[in-house]
Amino acid sequence: MKTNLSVNINKIATIRNARGGNMPNLIQVAKDCEKFGAEGITVHPRPDGRHIRYTDVYDLKEIVTTEFNIEGYPSPDFIELVLSVKPTQVTLVPDPPEALTSNAGWDTATHKDFLKQIISQFHEANIRTSIFVNPHPLMVEHALYTHTDRVELYTESYASQFETNREEAIKPFIEAAKRANELNIGLNAGHDLSLINLRYFTQHIPQLAEVSIGHALICDALYFGLEKTIQLYLKELIP
Repeated sequence: MKTNLSVNINKIATIRNARGGNMPNLIQVAKDCEKFGAEGITVHPRPDGRHIRYTDVYDLKEIVTTEFNIEGYPSPDFIELVLSVKPTQVTLVPDPPEALTSNAGWDTATHKDFLKQIISQFHEANIRTSIFVNPHPLMVEHALYTHTDRVELYTESYASQFETNREEAIKPFIEAAKRANELNIGLNAGHDLSLINLRYFTQHIPQLAEVSIGHALICDALYFGLEKTIQLYLKELIP
């Protein structure tokens, strides 16, 4: 199965916001990512607008021709944004607005009723849903109750252990992926995936539909350039 690359462009917005104005041009970068081979664009707007702003989301909707994925905590404002924009996919994350970055998956056992209610709204609008989860079969099993289309495996633990013990690092992800496949839940993955650890991950996780990569990819682009960097990541995803 071919795994798609969705480029998270939050860091582009962070650089732009540091000086005001429109440099770098977020919209042009999104267009270029697609031109260079990216199969999706991911954004994670937060209420404080410290990187992607809600206005950016509306602007991107007009120009993204591949998959458009919006991540975020399902607050009333976020739900309203997603239902208005109608992206290809919405990825629900549990982190509060002040979090620096996502640092855990949903406890789907505790929050399954809440998530089911939110997901039903998105399904009524024909928006595919994904839930950010830790790599544990039980979290995947409880996600089934919510009627989500996919789960996104939170890969920070894999990335942090990869260089010391990659075999142990990948084990919980193999188990979680196996359970998702058994339950016919689609699989995404993301967080700290990079050119160093991406190939090993995708080789061991069957039926992985999509990876969302931002921070490492943008850092690599400072050295290699955006076009070459995207090509390097796509090469790592070749089965």
